[in-house]
Amino acid sequence: MNVSVIKIGGNIIDNPAELEQFLTDFSKIEGYKVLIHGGGKSATEMAQSIGLVPQMIDGRRITDAPMLDVVVMIYAGQINKHIVAQLQAKDNNAIGFSGADGNLIQSTKRNHPTIDYGFVGDVKQVNTKLLATLLEAGVVPVFCAITHDKNGQLLNTNADTIASELSIALSEVFDVTLTYCFEKQGVLLDSEDDSSVITEINEALYNKLKEEKVIHSGMIPKLDNCFNSLSRGVQKIKIGHHKMLQNPDVLHTTITL
Repeated sequence: MNVSVIKIGGNIIDNPAELEQFLTDFSKIEGYKVLIHGGGKSATEMAQSIGLVPQMIDGRRITDAPMLDVVVMIYAGQINKHIVAQLQAKDNNAIGFSGADGNLIQSTKRNHPTIDYGFVGDVKQVNTKLLATLLEAGVVPVFCAITHDKNGQLLNTNADTIASELSIALSEVFDVTLTYCFEKQGVLLDSEDDSSVITEINEALYNKLKEEKVIHSGMIPKLDNCFNSLSRGVQKIKIGHHKMLQNPDVLHTTITL
């Protein structure tokens, strides 16, 4: 049995029209499917509205206790339930989850040698058996970027990594296709030219383009997750605009080893 694991980018979440179209496309995917989302700009805007100053290092959010309260409220609450409600309207029996629900995703608090990321988690294990049972029962799981440490502590966790780890876990039971949907058509040779899509990228080419600074910033952890997933059992990975969900001829990037 095939499973489609799809991660939606923050720029789509921030655009109501794009989100509506994405969810329409997603709702038409047949078979088992899982959706993972982050929070877009909403958490930053909410934090600023109550006087918090968001902190980022290399594109990663520093999550102190007050910021954790904000991201849990926005990711696991407002955004997650909004997406679930819209999918229900499109006849997809979606249920929203954090990693704490059903102990579906357990993490450990990040221990970095020089940076205190606060309440940020790195995925330790996935409850594959329960996740497979949910899929087989006809549920469409919708995961936010919140996990837990099994000791009562919620943790802010990178949504790309969650998508990767869920895909790896499910590949023990199913044939898995992992798709990263965002506002671009794929991995670009020129970040200013949307038509400069690299249609296929392997690890050797990735390392070359990374060394040449053609690939940089947030695309690096995304692609690191992709190659890790392929090496650990995920069958197919694609990156591009959500239009490819219903039209495979739409330009996009395929990741290969």
